[in-house]
Amino acid sequence: MILLSAQDISKTYMERKVLDRVSFFLGEGDKVGLIGINGTGKSTLLRILAGVEEPDLGQVVRTNGIRISYLPQIPEFDPHGTVLSQVLLHLPEDLKNSKDHEARSILGKLGISDTDRDISTLSGGERRRAGIAAALIQPSDVLLLDEPTNHIDNETVQILEELLMRYRGAIVMVTHDRYFLDKICRRIVEVDRGAVYSCEGGYSGYVRQKAQREADAEASERKARSIYRRELEWISRGPRARGTKSKDRIERFEALKNREKPVAAERLQLQSVSTRLGKKTVELTEISKSIGGKQLISGFSYIISRDARIGIVGPNGAGKSTFLKMILGQVQPDSGSVIVGDTVNIGYFSQECESMDPSLRAIDYIRETADIVRTPDGTVTASQMLERFLFTPELQYNRIEKLSGGERKRLYLLKVLMGAPNILLLDEPTNDLDIATLTILEDYLQSFSGAVIAVSHDRYFLDKMCSEIFEFKNGNCTRYNGNYSYYAQRAREELPKEEKAPKAAVKRERAPGKTKLRFSFKEQREYATIEEDIAALEEEISRTEDQIGQFGSDYVKLQELSEERDRLSAELEEKMERWVYLSDLAERIERGEYQ
Repeated sequence: MILLSAQDISKTYMERKVLDRVSFFLGEGDKVGLIGINGTGKSTLLRILAGVEEPDLGQVVRTNGIRISYLPQIPEFDPHGTVLSQVLLHLPEDLKNSKDHEARSILGKLGISDTDRDISTLSGGERRRAGIAAALIQPSDVLLLDEPTNHIDNETVQILEELLMRYRGAIVMVTHDRYFLDKICRRIVEVDRGAVYSCEGGYSGYVRQKAQREADAEASERKARSIYRRELEWISRGPRARGTKSKDRIERFEALKNREKPVAAERLQLQSVSTRLGKKTVELTEISKSIGGKQLISGFSYIISRDARIGIVGPNGAGKSTFLKMILGQVQPDSGSVIVGDTVNIGYFSQECESMDPSLRAIDYIRETADIVRTPDGTVTASQMLERFLFTPELQYNRIEKLSGGERKRLYLLKVLMGAPNILLLDEPTNDLDIATLTILEDYLQSFSGAVIAVSHDRYFLDKMCSEIFEFKNGNCTRYNGNYSYYAQRAREELPKEEKAPKAAVKRERAPGKTKLRFSFKEQREYATIEEDIAALEEEISRTEDQIGQFGSDYVKLQELSEERDRLSAELEEKMERWVYLSDLAERIERGEYQ
């Protein structure tokens, strides 16, 4: 059953068409991820689906009685009021009392235990979590989420994943968190140059299918070029004596000449840009720092190597950004010292993003740092670097006020790199950057000859970029030699040891007439193998989709394969729901709950 549909939607902002007669359909239980380069219209499409904004052309049809809950990028609250009252603000009066306990529970899971605080006292990350709670608490058939993972820590992202996996309605989300997309979504919709392209499966499946689509388009173009060259030779020759050239063939030649060529995929192609870094980099000796009576770091020493790849993780407010600012010299430690080498040239990408003159053109903003930059392949102009950063010649001469928030972040990142730093400090570089930019930034950092220290909640980014993780927590900094996945595994292994003593001290009273929760024999066996079953189904779906691509004209075979893929997808959906149930049961058993 179709819950809502957008038909032939068009939308223009400041003479820039972001959506051009696009259509989108959402069925019951669909889990859709919207992706695309910043400024292509993802958030606009989401707002139109939510009814917050009207299209210039086209219409949105919603099933009668459908309930939609929408989380914008910046959650909207009153200036004052308790956190709880603001989360319940848009609920009907008769539901507020009955939803009170559920709202407190969701806020607690998201890390906000004091629900009586004034909303104005919340940090940006806390407001984000309150916004998520407000969206989840609304009775809804469709959940529309715009960048739900931005500005929240890894622990909260994982909690949000669990909450969304249990959600029974349909979901449409804009996010650049690739692990999040893979875990939640069953369909990816790419918004590109005003059009939309739909792909069944999670993000991994989308990457495979897009690569195949581009390869097929390139193969067709090569064939068309070959035919065009032959026809060009024919049409360049004069007609035979008393003869004329075939009118049909001339028309075919003109059609080939004016054919629509596949647009090359836009990618950032950056050469590593940096200045020489001497032997002495940055040396931290017994540094300590507290703010407002809260200890952030205590007695920490470290020498940053010339090729360091360090990822910094930890809950919001743990001191991660403060640590970068101490290296930069913007914040002084309470004790200890930070010594920076003479040849060190630090490039600092701030989470807040520097203020930009809105009347300035994009190219002039970059030229303030450098008009020409040297790379291993020679010199590159500011205009060429902007093009590699997906700024077309037309966009380069746009005023900054006309750029989207994501485009401004991309411009700011380019300005940092144009300074040719040899140590990069990146504070949440993945917030508001699209996947195309993130992918090439990751490739750029792999070839970067200096040191990189990045604060990030993007697990995919940390896995690809880092060889060392610093965890800031409870006033301490713990080092892990490995990427994020290694750190997460080690953290899980160490957690029970830390909690063992206090858990043993708690004596649970058995409730009268109740028995402890436990797995049945069948459930125990199923829980032990269900993740392998899910992985096997995903592989089988992937193989089936690959086969579909090989039978372009055999419609009988295509029908069989499509039916097989649908059957496997339904089986996978059932397995995922079963996995959620068994995982929840396992957690309750581990806590020693009774039934």
